[in-house]
Amino acid sequence: MGAKTGLLAFAAGSIGDALRSRPAHDDRARAETIVRRLYPGWRITAEEEEHSNLSESAYPSEGVAYAVSFPGVDILCDRKVMVDYPSQLPSHYVESAEGRTVVLHAMHSVVDWLAFAVWRDGVLVRSLSLSPDGGVREDIGERLPFEERFWSGACPVEPDPGWPNQAPYPLPFHPLELGEEALRELFGFVMEGRPESDDIDAFDVPVHRFRLTDPEGPTPEQRKAERDARVAAMGPPLRFRREGGRWVEIDEP
Repeated sequence: MGAKTGLLAFAAGSIGDALRSRPAHDDRARAETIVRRLYPGWRITAEEEEHSNLSESAYPSEGVAYAVSFPGVDILCDRKVMVDYPSQLPSHYVESAEGRTVVLHAMHSVVDWLAFAVWRDGVLVRSLSLSPDGGVREDIGERLPFEERFWSGACPVEPDPGWPNQAPYPLPFHPLELGEEALRELFGFVMEGRPESDDIDAFDVPVHRFRLTDPEGPTPEQRKAERDARVAAMGPPLRFRREGGRWVEIDEP
């Protein structure tokens, strides 16, 4: 599994139902208004791309956001909503809901991390954030029905054949598997796995691209220099090959 998401939705009802009944054209002006409301004082530049869609834009590049607005739902795709503790999402995101339900979904396949949260009437009613390395970071509110089978032990992570000396998986399920189910239940579509008959095809949902520049933040050149420094500080990568049904580390240069 390799899906990544940074999604925040404002919905009057079911997000999935709103997307299923969406008109042929979205409200582009409202999508831009939402982005500007969420980032007051920032320099925001519309950068229209052909064929931008919700599936491919759910995890934007740094400094880029995507947004779309249909009757009943507004959706923002932005890495800045990918917070380890959803309860600490900056308050202005929730306050921008105008009385609607707010739904956050974030996951990152590199570290098997998942977070999702739901606010109703400005109140956090459910938040979960977990990964195999960090454990359960946040678990607030009553579990939603689609979670139950995962917590009950019905979806264990099986050992990977060929890897020696494997310890048991530190969680009762794989976060990305729950993440896909949460995405289906909360947003009406999935990123990976077998789609169900009534799942939305997120490739058919158009989105609009916006470049975000924080006037008080680092410049693109400063961010690049910081990334280059982190890469330079890393050690050499580990390499493996398959031998006799097992993964063996390669020692030679």
